[in-house]
Amino acid sequence: MNYIQSILLGIIEGITEFFPISSTGHMIFAAYMMGIIENKITNLFLISVQFGAVLSVVFLYRKKLFFQKFDFYIKICVASFPVGIFGFFLNKITNLFLNQPLIVALSLLIGGLIILKAEIFYEKNFLNKKNNITYLKAFIVGLFQCIALVPGVSRSATTIVACMLQNINRIKAIEFSFFLSVPVIIIATCKKLFDYYFQLNYLTFKDMELLLLGNIVSFITGMISIKYFIKYLKNFKFFGYYRIILGTFFLIIHYFIKPIIKF
Repeated sequence: MNYIQSILLGIIEGITEFFPISSTGHMIFAAYMMGIIENKITNLFLISVQFGAVLSVVFLYRKKLFFQKFDFYIKICVASFPVGIFGFFLNKITNLFLNQPLIVALSLLIGGLIILKAEIFYEKNFLNKKNNITYLKAFIVGLFQCIALVPGVSRSATTIVACMLQNINRIKAIEFSFFLSVPVIIIATCKKLFDYYFQLNYLTFKDMELLLLGNIVSFITGMISIKYFIKYLKNFKFFGYYRIILGTFFLIIHYFIKPIIKF
């Protein structure tokens, strides 16, 4: 991996992190096209670069994030608990999927179809009243989030869909998904760094520069994405169609174009 690739992946992460289209899936596609998907530092980068994007949430929503009622933080912990447990035991499987772009393509396709079905259900069944996120609903959101351990599924998609299926207002669902990303991504990044060090894959000075550069870029692009593009998150069907198109496009590349052209 070089500095240009770090910047490009950082831009992709910052733009896609908060949309239900899988930022990790997009970065895996990009790394695959760049020919660096098998590099050890790439595997670490794909997880840790999300830290910069989540810091943009902390910075832009700092007043809302740090001045909530105490039960809000309990609900965030309840929703984070399942993915913490599953992530710990399924870490090796998740790492294996990071090197399997085909899994990402299929996840995008299937996830796109589910999003479209969830949107139809929401439009037919949502009652225009205030539905609070209870502890039980937060836990169910956390269980759905575990599915996002498979790259290409999207943490944002699973949490928002879980809220919608429980008849929770879309705006509340989006906000809860935002705030839930903070502990989950921070813990995942720390765990990934620990595993990398524990496996005696010591970071070189260049590796640290690449990680820092990627996080800075994802932080900046993450703020831009939240400030100017997040309003489009309400159009959930668009992202469902986008996922289906992207997944199909990659399958075509993998099966028909890659055998002819080596990336």
